[in-house]
Amino acid sequence: AKITGWELEQEGISHQIISDSAAAFLMSDRKIDKVILGADRCLKDGTISNKIGTYSVAIVANYHKIPFYSAFPWSTIDLESESIEDFKIEFRDVNEVKYVRSKEGEVLVANPGSDALNPAFDITPPELITGYITSKGVLNQEELINEINKK
Repeated sequence: AKITGWELEQEGISHQIISDSAAAFLMSDRKIDKVILGADRCLKDGTISNKIGTYSVAIVANYHKIPFYSAFPWSTIDLESESIEDFKIEFRDVNEVKYVRSKEGEVLVANPGSDALNPAFDITPPELITGYITSKGVLNQEELINEINKK
């Protein structure tokens, strides 16, 4: 949020940052009029992979008919992968979910006998994406595919 906020500020774009867990409530309360998130990877069909929670935000935005955009540099587009099966979702250390850091050190915040899952990324299909903000402009899925195929 720090870098993204700085970049938006430099461009004179009005924005607010929120916690991921507040997104659904704020969308239902009409406090959000559009969503702009990044992408770590974009397939040739417009499917994106980004930090965990992106897919959830896209679903909620779609439900509330709020435009959802993904902004990324052109180098993010993966010209090699053919389908979402080519995405390998990284799972991180479960202790990141089970513990928090405090002045006293690591504190267990989960039941000691509970296992955990900690995916780092998720996948958002193009059907949930209004547009792609790129160096070639704001493109819809068809325009994105056409630009990719020009290469």
